Amino acid sequence: MVKLTLKDGSVREAESGVSAAEIIKGIGMGLYKAACCVKLDGVVCDLRTPVEKDCTFEVCTFDSEDGKKTFWHTASHILAQAVKRVYPEVKLSIGPSIENGFYYDFDTDHPFTSDDLAKFEAEMKKIVKEGLELSRFELTPDEAVAKLTEMGEPYKVELCKEHSDKGEKISFYKQGEFIDLCAGPHLMSVAPVKAFKLTNCTGAYWRGDSKGKQLCRIYGTAFPKATELEAYLKQVEEAKNRDHNKIGRELEYFTTVDYIGQGLPILLPKGAKVIQLMQRWVEDVEASKGCQLTKTPYMAKRELYKISGHWDHYLDGMFVLGDPNDEEKECFALRPMTCPFQYQVFLNRQRSYRDLPMRLTETSTLFRNEDSGEMHGLIRVRQFTISEGHYIVRPEQLEDEFRGCLELAKYFLGTVGLLEDCTFRFSQWDPANPKNKYEGTPEQWEIAQATMKTILDDLGVQYTIGIDEAAFYGPKLDIQYKNVFGKEDTLVTIQIDMLLAQRFGMEYVDVDGTKKNPYIIHRTSLGCYERTLAYLLEKYAGALPLWLSPEQVRILPITDRAKEYAESIAKRFDDMNIRVTVDNRNEKIGYKIRQAQLEKIPYFFILGDKEVEDNTVSLRSRKDGDLGTSPVEDVIAKILKENAEKTR
Repeated sequence: MVKLTLKDGSVREAESGVSAAEIIKGIGMGLYKAACCVKLDGVVCDLRTPVEKDCTFEVCTFDSEDGKKTFWHTASHILAQAVKRVYPEVKLSIGPSIENGFYYDFDTDHPFTSDDLAKFEAEMKKIVKEGLELSRFELTPDEAVAKLTEMGEPYKVELCKEHSDKGEKISFYKQGEFIDLCAGPHLMSVAPVKAFKLTNCTGAYWRGDSKGKQLCRIYGTAFPKATELEAYLKQVEEAKNRDHNKIGRELEYFTTVDYIGQGLPILLPKGAKVIQLMQRWVEDVEASKGCQLTKTPYMAKRELYKISGHWDHYLDGMFVLGDPNDEEKECFALRPMTCPFQYQVFLNRQRSYRDLPMRLTETSTLFRNEDSGEMHGLIRVRQFTISEGHYIVRPEQLEDEFRGCLELAKYFLGTVGLLEDCTFRFSQWDPANPKNKYEGTPEQWEIAQATMKTILDDLGVQYTIGIDEAAFYGPKLDIQYKNVFGKEDTLVTIQIDMLLAQRFGMEYVDVDGTKKNPYIIHRTSLGCYERTLAYLLEKYAGALPLWLSPEQVRILPITDRAKEYAESIAKRFDDMNIRVTVDNRNEKIGYKIRQAQLEKIPYFFILGDKEVEDNTVSLRSRKDGDLGTSPVEDVIAKILKENAEKTR
């Protein structure tokens, strides 16, 4: 017998070697019907997996992330089976689950059209109605290669050969006549995949290599219920309307120009103003928290990056000026980060324990050579500006300073309205150390991660763990955010670094007179300003809070007499740093009002002769509509108060 600890803490016994599926049936048939996969001691496993030892036992339904991945992975196999039925000559590539769905890549001489997608959907419905069960089997590497060669699947053969040298058996999944090379996990049958939609068809290179074969990629999504699919498709349509790429261009926050380059957006006056507002606010708050502002170069010789390790671990992501392989000539690189530059402030003279903590911050312009396929509006760019900081601390100061960094980030994100939708990820190294990605010894990493775990747990941070997501020099806390399409990116990062101080020879004289290496906290407070602007445009659908709006008030005079009055009010607002414009165009007032509404102006005043005589304004709000007539002094007080409180 084996003992299984369930998610609620209860313990259940089962015969050793019984499959997870059978165990779940014993718990309840309702749970079994909803089950997609299972976690055994935290490892995601197929429901067919025999349970042979005591372990934690967590059933994953579609409501969980791992359950969704399994569900969508199965849907991708249904798609592949449907395509092979319609076009038997098509060659299969890969078909993983992704955020919000799945895709499958095909090698075809017949470029797929929307009509083809309709055919595939119809065939998928037939397959689901057939209720085909999925079965798993294994072959030796040689047998697997022979099987795939016989099936005429060259891409699968290539994938199989890459694993054959390990000597491990290779797994396949079968549903009806369809067989696919696959590690799984998968649902027990195709029947639960009742509602699906093929959403798009694009080109994709084999293994992402532009020199390789171009394949046809079909995207799709799937849900257990039709109502869930309908809700998702409705959400997607709403997302399109809130996409910062659409809103930001329509409202003239930014633009892009082909002959300037991909990932190099032009911030128009509105966008530049919002980023300026955020930057000044962040710098002022950071200064009040004891941070010291620095200004460091945009580039440096390769020697700096060799000391930091970026030359060895990040060269492909850098813009290099000169030949990186010619050691006889100077070679520079634009900075992808600020840390090795700011360390020079500490190294400027001998430091003692009395100098620490040293909180160095900078509004940094950074450059990263992102893949062209990763570019997306303001979210993923090649040049960006970030509120970057490095805290140099003694070991005993580490937790308090980390707490300060986290509280600061939460304050900034909370004030702009993004914190409520953020998640936290404890990004750790991969002990397997793939491709020699990480610096330091396993012992150093274990100490760093244990230290960070203690700090996060002490602070009560609710986080997930991301293996192989750490920086090459240390673990980090990533504050994650999703755009309107569900794509997740890192907004703010706080890292613990126990390695680079030693590499740069950073030492301080401690109380006992000995020299010691400090710890370094790498942190951002509001993250990349361009990315933050993108998320704000999406969250508020372009209607930014008053304090962040590039234009806060628009004055609309409707008589010649009112124009002079409008200019006098605007002058008063200018003197109080309230951002205001006067629309003196010879247009009907209805047109001017509609324009102000379309441009998401928070407040606009309508001024006629009566308002001039009474020293009042007819006030309208973007959010609350017509607010009636009010004395100018009251309106000024209202706007100043809302500004100061950073009301959302």
